[in-house]
Amino acid sequence: MGTSSLVLSVVVSMVFVQVQAMRTEKTEERAARSFVVHPIGQVRKAGGRTLIVLEKKYQPGLLGLEGFSHIQVFWWFDKNDTPQKRSILQVHPRGDPKNPLTGVFAARAPVRPNLIALSLCKIVSVKANVVEVEKIDAFEGTPVLDIKPYAPGQDSATGVKVPEWAKPK
Repeated sequence: MGTSSLVLSVVVSMVFVQVQAMRTEKTEERAARSFVVHPIGQVRKAGGRTLIVLEKKYQPGLLGLEGFSHIQVFWWFDKNDTPQKRSILQVHPRGDPKNPLTGVFAARAPVRPNLIALSLCKIVSVKANVVEVEKIDAFEGTPVLDIKPYAPGQDSATGVKVPEWAKPK
């Protein structure tokens, strides 16, 4: 290898190391970022009805929702929001010790690093800033983060595989 090849090789190696270091710094920066999420409304339960009541300023976002039969409601497990519960990474699914110890990312446990929950809900009606749904597995007063319409074909999967404990009872 000639001197010019050796110099080029060293320069290329230095550039590669510098690019790798920059990538690592950006990855660490991304990992250190935090996000602020603001609720758009709350779950309300009264008189046998279940309502998603949005703040009035979000009412225009409901335009056209009445054309859908179901929505996906993203909400915050606010009743579980403690540093201890956010640090739990393994659970017995469905709170049943007979089920195998499983990572929270492989379970639908209410304890997790980010307490985001998702419920598929059947729409009863959409009026003003209120979406009435048949039911939701959230408590009264639970903060709602987002709503998306359920779209068959986009929100369904084929060839689904789940562990025995996760199958419907």
